[in-house]
Amino acid sequence: MTIRRHHTNHRMSQIVEFPLSGTMVALAGQVSTDSTLDVVGQTRNILDRIDTLLAEAGTDKTAITHAYVWLANIDDFAAMNTVWDAWVATGQGPARACVEAKLADPALLVEIQVFAVKA
Repeated sequence: MTIRRHHTNHRMSQIVEFPLSGTMVALAGQVSTDSTLDVVGQTRNILDRIDTLLAEAGTDKTAITHAYVWLANIDDFAAMNTVWDAWVATGQGPARACVEAKLADPALLVEIQVFAVKA
């Protein structure tokens, strides 16, 4: 079995591919590149980054199997979901967990990790 890693440093990879009946693509937890944005803006920024990384790996959001969402404040759940719900492909919603968590930087309001399949 071959595992391919992209954008790797000493601690983590942004993309990890491994074979199944197809190939599973695992993205690292993604945070906004602009921490001055509110939770809606940070979520949009993150989902744009996820689209870009999935395309680089040869797949897209329609192939996401599961996602993890971490919010710095669970009170932002509804606001984050307004962006998520508009972004997720109709009928292609992944299994998802969303929890409140202390994130690595206090300015970060949301972090999202997804896993997708590529044929």
